[in-house]
Amino acid sequence: MTSSTTAHPWMANSVEAIKAEMLATIGASSITELFQQIPLEHRTRKPLDLPPAIRSEAALKRHLRDIAAKNHDCETNLNFLGGGIWQHHVPAVCDELVRRQEWLTSVFGSPESDHGRNQAWFEFCSQLGELLEMDLVGMPVYSWGCAAGHAIRMAARLTGRSKVIIAGPVSPERLSVIRTYCASAIEGRAIEVVPCGTDKATGLTDLRSLPTLIDNRTAAVYFENPSYHGLFETQAAEIAMIARKAGAETIVGVDPLTLGVIAPPSAYGVDIAVGSIQPLGVHMHGGGGVGGFIASRDEERYAREYPTFLVSIAPTSVEGEHGFGLSLFHQTSYGSRDEGKDWTGNSTYLWTIAGAAYMALLGPQGFAELGRTILANAHGAAKKIGAIDGVKITRPNGFFKEFLVDFSATGRTVADINTALLDHGIFGGIDLSKEDTSLGQTALCCVTEIHTDADIDHFVSALAKVLSA
Repeated sequence: MTSSTTAHPWMANSVEAIKAEMLATIGASSITELFQQIPLEHRTRKPLDLPPAIRSEAALKRHLRDIAAKNHDCETNLNFLGGGIWQHHVPAVCDELVRRQEWLTSVFGSPESDHGRNQAWFEFCSQLGELLEMDLVGMPVYSWGCAAGHAIRMAARLTGRSKVIIAGPVSPERLSVIRTYCASAIEGRAIEVVPCGTDKATGLTDLRSLPTLIDNRTAAVYFENPSYHGLFETQAAEIAMIARKAGAETIVGVDPLTLGVIAPPSAYGVDIAVGSIQPLGVHMHGGGGVGGFIASRDEERYAREYPTFLVSIAPTSVEGEHGFGLSLFHQTSYGSRDEGKDWTGNSTYLWTIAGAAYMALLGPQGFAELGRTILANAHGAAKKIGAIDGVKITRPNGFFKEFLVDFSATGRTVADINTALLDHGIFGGIDLSKEDTSLGQTALCCVTEIHTDADIDHFVSALAKVLSA
């Protein structure tokens, strides 16, 4: 297929003469020849129906603004969505710091710039380690789900086993990522993923089923605290004990903002902790603005299995002076490529700067105050929502910032309710009826420190109007 083309206004290599020179250099007669290896049936045989090219920067900017204006965002709408990306307050200093060119443009450079970068990374890992009460913290990976997948693979290497138990409710998105990490194209290399359901009476992990699912192939038991449904896993120590008796590792997924009000993972016998860094001073993003951490005890057997950068501090030859550097670099995919412990990327490293600033700003007392505020706001909102006719808070106690709202008795679907709430400028909760039919018409609602009493009253009032219409 041939067609007439013109040079792209901002791509110098699209000029016909330059394209011809490049083709001649590689010995190809045409661009079409470059794609001969792709079977003909997989190639488009007719021109794409594309709109005319926008050849002016001003026109392009206006076009993109018009597209963006069609979006409904959480600045102009009241948001009660959560489930993995949460709306928390981001202090202005976090934004200011990550925009500084020293951080924004620094990946790998001179020894001087790398030293400053390493120190900043060390501060992030140190603060997060103090929050978790776990001494070994790696640099973050792409997301919480990726961190959980890496941790499970670490457990499989540590134990020589090939099975993981997923206890309690877990986000379908995270579970999908975990299953991807546990799969393998090589026969005999996959890690079997076995779910352990919840106790219908409590919504917590079913401790009667858990021991029956663990055997000598079990590398790890993974659970979350709070769970995807927002409940604190009060049986965490029992889960860890059951796993330990079977020689399996215990991995927990945690929300770092809970650690000002509940015990850290180390207190209930967890071996590896994972979670999201997005609540730590990072705005909501659809992809690159998230990140997942991995932490453990500072033992060599764990350190030897980390796929991520580990940042260390050491004294120099000058008394009182310290240096910062990367430890066990050779076992990462940067050091050994496909021979490394696992494949990771660096798209989230910038957010460690925001995270370090956020944790330093709050300090221990700030985390306690923030945790109590979120608890008060969420429980206060749940009480008001549950007072609406036909609406039930499935488990009104023991949750952090997310809770289950059952609309089944109203005769309305969550989808219809959420559509109607948009007319009031409100994003309702996540529709769980699409994920778990046993929950009926239930939504997962999220309330954080950013929600005021007026916000909650507006939500309750709008919800009452929608349900009575």
